[in-house]
Amino acid sequence: MVTSPERFLNRELSWLDFNERVIEEAENTRNPLLERVRFLSISSSNLDEFYSVRVAGLVGQVREGMVVRSPDGLTPIQQLSQVRQKARHLLAEQQRVWHVLEGELKDAGIVILPTDSLDETDLAQLSMLFDERVFPVLTPMAVDPSHPLPFIPNMGLALHLRLKDAASSTHVMDGLILLPAQVPRFLRLPARLKEGQETPDQIRFVLLEDLITLFAGRLFPGLVIGAAGVLRVIRDTDVEFEDEAEDLVRSYETALKQRRRGVCIHLALDRKLPDTLGREMGEELGVGEEDVVVLPCFVGVTDLKQLIVDDRPDLVFPAYTPRFPERVLDYDGDCFAAIRAKDMLVHHPFESFDVVVQFLRQAALDPNVLAIKQTLYRTSRDSPIVHALIEAAEAGKSVTAMVELRARFDEEANIRLSRALEAAGVQVVFGFAHLKTHAKLSLVVRRENGSLRSYAHFGTGNYHPITARIYTDLSFFTCDPKLASDSARLFNYMTGYAIPAKMDALAFSPITIRSTLEQLIQDEIDHVKEGRPGRIWLKMNSLVDAELIDKLYEASQAGVKIIGIIRGICCLRPGVPGLSDNIEIKSIVGRFLEHARVFAFGNGHRMPSAKAKVFISSADWMVRNMDWRVEAMVPITNPTVHAQILGQIMTMNIKDNLQSWTLTRDGYWHRVSPGAHPFSAHEYFMNNPSLSGRGSAAREKVLPEAHRPRERPDRILED
Repeated sequence: MVTSPERFLNRELSWLDFNERVIEEAENTRNPLLERVRFLSISSSNLDEFYSVRVAGLVGQVREGMVVRSPDGLTPIQQLSQVRQKARHLLAEQQRVWHVLEGELKDAGIVILPTDSLDETDLAQLSMLFDERVFPVLTPMAVDPSHPLPFIPNMGLALHLRLKDAASSTHVMDGLILLPAQVPRFLRLPARLKEGQETPDQIRFVLLEDLITLFAGRLFPGLVIGAAGVLRVIRDTDVEFEDEAEDLVRSYETALKQRRRGVCIHLALDRKLPDTLGREMGEELGVGEEDVVVLPCFVGVTDLKQLIVDDRPDLVFPAYTPRFPERVLDYDGDCFAAIRAKDMLVHHPFESFDVVVQFLRQAALDPNVLAIKQTLYRTSRDSPIVHALIEAAEAGKSVTAMVELRARFDEEANIRLSRALEAAGVQVVFGFAHLKTHAKLSLVVRRENGSLRSYAHFGTGNYHPITARIYTDLSFFTCDPKLASDSARLFNYMTGYAIPAKMDALAFSPITIRSTLEQLIQDEIDHVKEGRPGRIWLKMNSLVDAELIDKLYEASQAGVKIIGIIRGICCLRPGVPGLSDNIEIKSIVGRFLEHARVFAFGNGHRMPSAKAKVFISSADWMVRNMDWRVEAMVPITNPTVHAQILGQIMTMNIKDNLQSWTLTRDGYWHRVSPGAHPFSAHEYFMNNPSLSGRGSAAREKVLPEAHRPRERPDRILED
């Protein structure tokens, strides 16, 4: 029997491995320079959230004395120790990469200037800027025994000053100034044109903290700066909601206010500050020495995204405009007519999310539409989806919105949109107290030829037009009676809590997705035992669930060939002799964030095969998605959509060797070498139309000859 440490990789460390892959994209010279800066900023934002949620959770478990072991055999205190070590390594990597990028930016003409290098003209402009835009929003605070440390908000920056008497140079006091979030951290100086130039040589920035330090005498008259540097805190953002509260929304609002004052769990300090300050501040904030880190280059790497300027298009990815599905255009923009003709799969962001918006807008305006039902987990601030639902309700249609209040970090936004929907007459439902509603569903009921027809949209991503431009997701439109009826049953389950007596096609969490997946894996095992090929292709964000991983191990031991395209966390350990010899795991990290979930089972055939069983889903393979969320898993039977998912999307993801990493049995990720035939799945999808979205120009055959996959697109597909 293979022991637990050999069977499973640690969830938290696996996530940190994913973020390390993001950091390495900041070093990938195939990416334009400012995009590399963006990757570094994203890695920092990711790590901020990891500290505020996952590390905070481990700290809480240790504080409570919990000793329950993770599937890989570690206690909370052991996990916390390893996580802290790995996270510190990533923080150091971010500082190292930024040092390199800052030099490259300077060479490219984007510079961050120290204030002592500025001439009188620049200083005069900064003086005016300080007085007009910065000074009015600053609050200088003394820090001494009679003035306790002021509250520093989560992920907030503060400028710490050691202040001396101007005459005697003796230390007088310490001061603290919170950097206002309303003012950019990188302040751009006016361009300087040399004689005969039409464009400036440099884009120049000054840091907000340097500007404040420069004019600190206006805040602390008679005092001069002895030392100055920024510090940043991360707080525990987990909150407890009173599920039995009479007013659930009010309970959430109260809890969210408490989140803002969560316990500090991480403190980052500028190395320019005195060595003793970290210990002093840590004691004041309740942060232990193990969670205080001194950074050599830059505190708050997330803010580097402010350097991505519009006037240097040569340093970012070329602009990309998503295609609008031709088939909808063939029907003069009539989404319902296009869906009636044939099921359709839209591949975001390569194909526009506007088709989803148009589907709901058309439903809102169509006098034959009687009812609209919609789930909302995350959406944008000024969401066209929400506007369409409001418009439909105001037009007298029956509109139901299933709003999830507990979408982490979007709770307040969802409370606001729920009130706007209710004010317009939308029936807003918040669902189960103990389950998050994570399924992505739209259902439109329309009167046609004396009867009713339902149109359904199933997604793998949120109804969020902004993230739909950077996340790879799938939107499936159908009016198939079985799927539409199942969608209605699932909505009834979410609003009425009654478990459906039957489902014709859909599997759903927390009731049937786990058992359905286990049976599908077992079927592949049975195919191998009966002498037929056993094949499984999986694509998801996270593979964590121990029971499903064990079932995949069982399949591998039986001879089933398994390929997993796992963007982020993967607790499965591939390639272990006698356990997972037949499992290969890869990850794609590139221009777009992989987010779609696809589960494919060969059904006794090699893949890609028209006989395979194919599903899309909102669910990753995590315990929370299987047992603690409402999710949907949708079978794909339309031949064109089926071919698009297997022969196009999955095959090209497997074939990718420019943005791919493979996981070895020792738990390390290695970048794939492209060799003589470099291939990027993202570039392929940007330049090739999808199958089901093609219109009248589409050829009769399923795939153009040049794009038909080989039996083995590359080594990872070999049996």
